[in-house]
Amino acid sequence: MATDSAFKHVYGVVMAGGSGTRFWPLSRRRHPKQLLTLFGRRTLLEQTVARIRPAIPLEHVYIFTGEPILQNIRRLLPGIPSSQILGEPASRNTAPTAAVAAQEIVRRDPEGLMVVLPSDQIINKPALFRRLLATACHVASQPGRSVVLGLKPTRPETGFGYIRLGRRLGRVAGHEVFHVVRFTEKPALAEARRYVASGRYLWNGGIFIWKAATLFENLQRFQPEMADLARRIAEAGGICSRAFRRLYPKFQKISIDFALMEKISDIYAVPADIGWNDVGSWAVVYELSHQDSERNVRSGPGLSLDSQRNMVVSPKKFVVTVGVHDLVVVETDDALLVCARERSQDVGKAVQEIEVLGRDDLL
Repeated sequence: MATDSAFKHVYGVVMAGGSGTRFWPLSRRRHPKQLLTLFGRRTLLEQTVARIRPAIPLEHVYIFTGEPILQNIRRLLPGIPSSQILGEPASRNTAPTAAVAAQEIVRRDPEGLMVVLPSDQIINKPALFRRLLATACHVASQPGRSVVLGLKPTRPETGFGYIRLGRRLGRVAGHEVFHVVRFTEKPALAEARRYVASGRYLWNGGIFIWKAATLFENLQRFQPEMADLARRIAEAGGICSRAFRRLYPKFQKISIDFALMEKISDIYAVPADIGWNDVGSWAVVYELSHQDSERNVRSGPGLSLDSQRNMVVSPKKFVVTVGVHDLVVVETDDALLVCARERSQDVGKAVQEIEVLGRDDLL
């Protein structure tokens, strides 16, 4: 697969800068969600890189992360050149990362295509994912085109963005491709139900494909200040220069969706039914994990009496649950989380309160 002509000029750009506060207390600033081993023995980040490696060689992979975990990631992924694993000096969301990466790839390969990937997703059909990615790269190889891998929705989810499909472009390498009419961010439940029932919408999982030059041309048109900063970094030596550290904090904090995807017009979607999940909360981990006869999920020793549908993460302590249901219990050396499973999305709010309390030792 790595020698496939569809991937000759393709570069992977992995966004690994998130903090994953909804996975507290396991996820911390120096050990965030993408470095957790929630499924199997490999971290979510390692799984992301392994998923694209048969198609995109490691020397074509860039990882952008936060400075506190930079060295950890370099040790975790020794096959990727250390100069291509970057610690961002400030958190500025995905658009500035994509802008800097585009300039770096254009300098290296004027024909280069970028595949932008989140670092913390689950894809249970990796071979199909790579075939669809090849189709997306073929479509994006035409100048001016932007492509999104759209995920087939399985429920009316209000926490995801949606992609409205327009007219059918046709089949490319055996896979359907559609024009995109618009992007919609996190609709209300009634609207999400209409979207899913219509069959004309896909989830936006943040997997984008462009020629690096096309992305930068769009930035110059719609985000000229961002484009200018990225160009100045490139002219001063790129991502390994002092200018990167000095200028990067000056970027506006904005996602690629708001900065570009809601503004540009020449966008295509490749529908993907690839067993995708964004693993956004402990409740999602519960649903994706093996459950015992009482539908409990347990990591570590323990005992359950008249307790159903709980998730208990406690590698060291023997945890006994009696007469409790639908809870998430996560224990670490210095903290204990107990929450209703249906409220696990709110763990991030608790982390905000901990920060207000000044308990940086717990963050």
